[in-house]
Amino acid sequence: MEVAELEEKFGMPGVLGFEKTASGLVVAQVTAPAAAATIYTQGAHLTHWQPKGQAPVIFVSAKSDMELGKPIRGGVPVVFPWFSERHDGKTGPMHGFARTTVWELKSAMMAGEDLHLLWMLEPDDVSRGLGFDHFKVAYRMVIGKTLTLELTVANDSGNGGGVSKEEQAKLGAPLVFEEALHTYYAVGDVRKISITGLGGVTYIDKVDEFKHKVQPAGALTLQGRTDRPYLNTETTCVLHDPVGGRKIVVAKSGSKTTVVWNPWDEATAKMADMVPDGWLHFTAVETANVDVDTITLAPGKTHTMQAVVSIEALA
Repeated sequence: MEVAELEEKFGMPGVLGFEKTASGLVVAQVTAPAAAATIYTQGAHLTHWQPKGQAPVIFVSAKSDMELGKPIRGGVPVVFPWFSERHDGKTGPMHGFARTTVWELKSAMMAGEDLHLLWMLEPDDVSRGLGFDHFKVAYRMVIGKTLTLELTVANDSGNGGGVSKEEQAKLGAPLVFEEALHTYYAVGDVRKISITGLGGVTYIDKVDEFKHKVQPAGALTLQGRTDRPYLNTETTCVLHDPVGGRKIVVAKSGSKTTVVWNPWDEATAKMADMVPDGWLHFTAVETANVDVDTITLAPGKTHTMQAVVSIEALA
């Protein structure tokens, strides 16, 4: 939809409006009573969430590409249907196609002080060319004092021609996918943050030859470049940010992987879409299903993954 059509169908004066950037991206601007937010229709990509009375919670690189077809560096990229490089022997863009595809806004409504948005992603020529033709992804956002992000993936292979669910299961093929809400949380100084909730969990250390290790008990602190999928964990994580004077609480369901990532200074220097000190000001804590937690979805079935983010004062 173009801006005028979005405004006519979903616009709410003083709450939700739409605009187009000079590069052609369409943006939804949210000024709900409890929070402000910004979402690009490309990728249904949330780049700003600021509960009333709080500093912004989401980090976006000042040098990020904000152009059609290019991923945004920061915010909440939606990773689907594979995580990182494609690893089924076929080619495809890093982190899949969802984050550079324009999603369709299906509904927008207020409930109390919260704005509820529903986005939809369905197959197009790009996804079909990559071998993904039988899926639907619904992405529900609840923007308020807390932020709820919920992905529901459906396998609709075999669907059509009045086929029953039983016949669909016989005719269709499983949908195998990875997914992540690759959230960049804004922090005062990444060298001083800590993350609790991952003690005792096995992780893949992608900066140390992909070795499997176990996180020691207690809080995780970052000492250098970090890229770790923590496996088989459904625990709430708490990001303690003493410089920012707050805790960011990430509760989740339908997710068995938590990814912690920061490129540190050396890797950041090789990233064209990051300023040299950008790494100091964010930590990615991702709600995900990857690697051994990859989802295999039977025809006609759905899977839902949800993250609920809230802000608390430091004790």
